[in-house]
Amino acid sequence: MAAPAPGAGAASGGAGCSSGGGGGASSGSGSGSAGAGGRLPSRVLELVFSYLELSELRSCALVCKHWYRCLHGDENSEVWRSLCARSLAEEALRTDILCNLPSYKAKVRAFQHAFSTNDCSRNVYIKKNGFTLHRNPIAQSTDGARTKIGFSEGRHAWEVWWEGPLGTVAVIGIATKRAPMQCQGYVALLGSDDQSWGWNLVDNNLLHNGEVNGSFPQCNNAPKYQVRNRCFLRCEPLSNHAFICLFGNF
Repeated sequence: MAAPAPGAGAASGGAGCSSGGGGGASSGSGSGSAGAGGRLPSRVLELVFSYLELSELRSCALVCKHWYRCLHGDENSEVWRSLCARSLAEEALRTDILCNLPSYKAKVRAFQHAFSTNDCSRNVYIKKNGFTLHRNPIAQSTDGARTKIGFSEGRHAWEVWWEGPLGTVAVIGIATKRAPMQCQGYVALLGSDDQSWGWNLVDNNLLHNGEVNGSFPQCNNAPKYQVRNRCFLRCEPLSNHAFICLFGNF
C-alpha cells in the first residue's frame, strides 16, 4: 500500500490490512529584519539555506520576513531541490509515487507526512521508497500503521492507494495515537474502537467504535474499490476525538 501525503496533534492517517489477501511556517520578528543577515541578497541566502535540514529551515523562516519570503517564495528553489534530494529515496523521485505533486517543497512535505517506521505493527515495514507499507504474511493477524505527524486542528488530506490484493480486510482512515495497530484475527482494526474511524475498501462500510456507520459511496450498486485506484482521504479535526472524514475516488 502506498500513501503520499500532504501537510503534532491527536490524529494521524492510517491503514489496516489482514493476510487474507501543512505544516507551515510564519514570520514572527517584530522588526521584520535580522541585522546584517536580513540584508543579504536572496541568492546568497538560498545558497546557505540549501545546506540546512528541515527543522533548521523552520527556524530560519521565523527570523524575519525577508528570510521567510526567500524560503517560501519559490517551492522549486535550490533550497527545496537540495533538501528533496537529501531526504527522499531515488526510487520515490523517479517513479510515479509523487507524480501529482508539482514542486520539490510539496514532495518534501509528502515525505514528512508519510507512514512512520516507528508507529506501525511489528508485522509491517515501510519500503525503501519511504511511502509504501508492506505487510509480512503473518497468519491470523491484522496490522496497520500511522503516519509520522498527527493533527488536532486544520484541514488535511492524504492520497492513498492499494497496490496488491485487498485480502479479507483493507481499511484506510484516521486514528488517534491511542488506537492499536495490531490485533489477532482478521478484523477491521481501524474503526474497531472509539479511537479510530475507517473505510473498509472490501465492503465499502464506514466504521467507528466497532460499529458500521453507513457505507460509501452512498448509491445503488455502489462500485467496489479497484486495486491501484487512488483515493482521497480528508480529515478536519473538530476536537481531539471528533473528526469529519470524507473519502472519494479519483
